[in-house]
Amino acid sequence: MSADPTQVLAFETDCHIFDGCGFPSPGLHSFLYQPLWGDGDSNLYFNKPMLLALLGSIVVIGFFWAAFRRPQVVPGKLQMVAEAGYDFVRRGVVYETMGKREGEKYVPFVVALFFFVWMMNLWSIIPLAQFPVTSIIAYPAALALIVYLVWVSLTFRKHGFVGALKNFTGYDKSLGAALPVVMLIEAFSNLLVRPFTHAVRLFANMFAGHILLVLFTIASWYLLNGIGIAYAGVSFVMVLVMTAFELFIQALQAYVFVLLTVTYIQGALAEHH
Repeated sequence: MSADPTQVLAFETDCHIFDGCGFPSPGLHSFLYQPLWGDGDSNLYFNKPMLLALLGSIVVIGFFWAAFRRPQVVPGKLQMVAEAGYDFVRRGVVYETMGKREGEKYVPFVVALFFFVWMMNLWSIIPLAQFPVTSIIAYPAALALIVYLVWVSLTFRKHGFVGALKNFTGYDKSLGAALPVVMLIEAFSNLLVRPFTHAVRLFANMFAGHILLVLFTIASWYLLNGIGIAYAGVSFVMVLVMTAFELFIQALQAYVFVLLTVTYIQGALAEHH
């Protein structure tokens, strides 16, 4: 039976180094939240990560709606920021990977994906939220599944059934006797490993980052007693350092996620040789 996060939090906030209690290290309980609505036992509930995912969607949609609802030839500050973000993804990710002619139609999808992932990551350092939604595997898995379905459907549409199978399996008759083994490995890699690593890469980075932030935050409070205050100061500095580092990682992981997405789409559209 999993620990009640509210009880764990109460223990962590009451515990100091000279109070006779052990260090309340973070663990899986740091990713568990009691339902805000519904019953967790029935799997029909609404909790904090779900709320943050919903709010993240609203923030991204609201930001771009506010920026472009009345576009100006000479953009205001909000429109300028939105245009810079949009243009970064369009030129720096889509055009660089697929080219302008082939990639233009996929720009809205990739832009939406980038800013949604980034927002889900950013919740980690926003006061009151302080939790990266993508540190729960279900969310990166769902996003990776969407990309996977887009990639597979584009491959079949572009190359037909036989051509798609050749694309997935890396069919090359020049391989001779090694062809069956290569095809099996390529099929396994493309159809199973690729979506798995696409999701896990984002999940693992955000999971680890959140654990480190929680670790140093708890340590700062735990050491804040007697002569431990000096060590608490060092731990708090590490909280600030890790927060700045997380800002970089959050943006980087959103970039990597969409870069891989565009690479997969480009591969689906490329001619098989």
